[in-house]
Amino acid sequence: MKQQLAPILILFAAMLWGTTGTVQALAPDSAHPVAIGAARLFIGGLFLLIILLLSGKLDLSKIPVKATITAAICIGVYQPLFFSAVAITGVAIGTVVAIGSAPVLAGMIEMLFLKKKPARIWWISTILSIAGVILLFSNQGSVQADPVGILLALSAGLAFSAYTTVNKEVVVSMSALPAVAVVFTLSGILLSPFLFILDMSWIFTVEGMITGLHLGVIATGIAYYLFATGLFKVSSSTAVTLSLAEPLTATMLGIFFLGEHMSLPSWAGLILMLFGIGVLILSARKPRPVITK
Repeated sequence: MKQQLAPILILFAAMLWGTTGTVQALAPDSAHPVAIGAARLFIGGLFLLIILLLSGKLDLSKIPVKATITAAICIGVYQPLFFSAVAITGVAIGTVVAIGSAPVLAGMIEMLFLKKKPARIWWISTILSIAGVILLFSNQGSVQADPVGILLALSAGLAFSAYTTVNKEVVVSMSALPAVAVVFTLSGILLSPFLFILDMSWIFTVEGMITGLHLGVIATGIAYYLFATGLFKVSSSTAVTLSLAEPLTATMLGIFFLGEHMSLPSWAGLILMLFGIGVLILSARKPRPVITK
């Protein structure tokens, strides 16, 4: 895969993640957010595992056990942390803190544990994108900045950042399909108790089945496969910054399909996000200098 294509794949993955809010709005009212998250991982993991078994590409000898288990735990705990944060402190604050903090946390993880300092272009793009996220959610009405909700949102951002960093090792050891299939099968098993604790009758309705299949197959299976494929060629911090296209997509879908409206600051935030993400994509297209001895 070409270097220039990697950011595009991650961008497409984030756009697919951005459809989850619109689809969840169409889900039955009885569907608990944590139950939706558990069903999403379970269906997504099962879908990826079936594809992997049909392809015959599973080689257990190549699985980095420690990194795979860590990645599965990170993406598994991300779901209840994020949905709980949103339930406590509201969609606007919960989303801004969780998604907005992720690029910074990913950069800190790379610096502290991988001894890798993000490039200057990453700092520029991340600052522009985070400022855009804050402005984008500035028209969300009354919000409640609950300290517990903020802490849960920060924990969700840390979990996603840690998943991205650790999963890079998994992707390098295996190809993208086995990597996401194994990780999400394990994370689906991790959250499977919620399928028995919470009311899951909603998933047997037409709306519930459509919601579950979209979130599991498209917004999880396909999206994380694209994300893992792109992650092979870009740094973890860059990948997390590009994933800020998720709230951008969610906002646009809310405007065109759910009849939501945006204030002038929110439109300014959208432009900032587009500019910040565009900076990263264009930087990946520049040819690297050839060093000769």
